[in-house]
Amino acid sequence: MSRSEALAQSGKPAATKAPKHTPAPHAVTQPGNTASKPPATVQVAAPGPEQIITSFKVTATGYTAGFESTGKTSKHPQYGITYSGVKVRRDKNAVSTIAADPKVIPLGSVLYIPGYGYAVVADTGSAIKGRKIDLYFSTTKQVYKEWGKKTVVVQLIKRGNGRCTENMLKSLGRAVQTYNAIPQDLLEEVI
Repeated sequence: MSRSEALAQSGKPAATKAPKHTPAPHAVTQPGNTASKPPATVQVAAPGPEQIITSFKVTATGYTAGFESTGKTSKHPQYGITYSGVKVRRDKNAVSTIAADPKVIPLGSVLYIPGYGYAVVADTGSAIKGRKIDLYFSTTKQVYKEWGKKTVVVQLIKRGNGRCTENMLKSLGRAVQTYNAIPQDLLEEVI
């Protein structure tokens, strides 16, 4: 069993209290102004039927960049870096990185995952074989609270070409933030 599967299956209870909001340490408050709040999470729009290449059922678990999932500490030079060389990311308002079996879903593929959002296959995992995917989260607390282990039907909207780049992720993220979805012409251009 992989570290990510062990993390997802450990059965640790999810936290039930919502964290208190405190302004970011860099936020500056001037008299009469309030500190800026983080952007609200907006549910991104699912792709239209004309965009979906195929839909299929997968087992989806969650992982982090931390030692419990990757065996690397924050001092490791490859901490937070995926197999494709891009930095891991989770952004509900844009695009996130996930791990998949490249024989089933090639690197650079774009998926829509209900309850998670748009994701690009940027990573692999020793236990991520066949119809399994591993969704990136910043913390183990988020893995437990927001996901755990689920069987879900995902939608493939663009098959990757075996690579994923930072520029690709940035372009796709800007598109989701602008259009609340990924336009087909951008998919063709970026991948």
